[in-house]
Amino acid sequence: MTLRDLLKKKEKIKQDAGQPQSESADDLSPTEFTIMRSDTHTQEVISPPSFAEDYNPQLTKDTHPDKRRFSRFRKASNASTISTVSSQNEKRLSSRPHFGLHSRSSSVGSVNVPSDLPTINDGAGEGEEKEAEWEKRATILAQENMVVKQTRSREGSVTTGSGAGGRPAITRSISDAKSDENIQEAIKLHEAGDLEKSTAMFGRLAESNAMAQIMYGLALRHGWGLPADPPLGISYLSRAASNSAAVESAALSSGLKKGGAAKGELVLAIYELANSFRHGWGVEKDPVAARSYYETAANLGDTDAMNEVARCYEDGFGGKKDRM
Repeated sequence: MTLRDLLKKKEKIKQDAGQPQSESADDLSPTEFTIMRSDTHTQEVISPPSFAEDYNPQLTKDTHPDKRRFSRFRKASNASTISTVSSQNEKRLSSRPHFGLHSRSSSVGSVNVPSDLPTINDGAGEGEEKEAEWEKRATILAQENMVVKQTRSREGSVTTGSGAGGRPAITRSISDAKSDENIQEAIKLHEAGDLEKSTAMFGRLAESNAMAQIMYGLALRHGWGLPADPPLGISYLSRAASNSAAVESAALSSGLKKGGAAKGELVLAIYELANSFRHGWGVEKDPVAARSYYETAANLGDTDAMNEVARCYEDGFGGKKDRM
């Protein structure tokens, strides 16, 4: 996934929550989804017709087992791109596939999953009510995992504004119009191959912008334009999650069931932390945490997390097998 795709995904999550898109994302084209139906030997690519008599599905040989395996989640997530009208937002939330925890939780604990993390059963409410429960769960994960606790323990020796030179700067700001515009410029530099200049810009912006903290964390994790430093990378991802969670916690407390202005950043950060726990990028591998974080991001509309948690269920990664 490219950095521009990450930005599109953030805007998609905001749009699903009924929030206006950022001006900086006006030129981003919508994500396209392929709807498929399959059996053991074939997969059917479905192009929904305008009229029933025009229906003419295209049947192809099954050459992509992963697409076959997780096509149901692609189909379900496509429903969330239809409209941003409030009444249809409700329909979109209720039709989103939910990944409940009551039958799939691991009996093994994790230091990165708080022991008092609320369990959300499949029958616990629908629509905005359930969305708010999952977002509350995301804010707890973001603020109480071991990585962010370790980062906090070092904050006494970190001066505000350290940015690219050390551990993530302490900030309560999430974004502003100028920073969002500069992020677009940094992405253009990245796409043009100027990774060093792009990453340096992300590092400067990371002092006060949660999305830039995610981008800079990924650059550190993978060594884009600078020596790879996965432990520092996950510190930035964790800080982005924590800062975003603070904004979202305040929004939920004030009665905004769809969350606040930092929901997109929070979900992206949770998803990338899940990847870090799964692969051991900057932290010890933690299958239980990876699965829990994937579940949370998936239930907040992240389609990549939907695919990943489906693999966790199928393979028994981080918990019991559950092929649904």
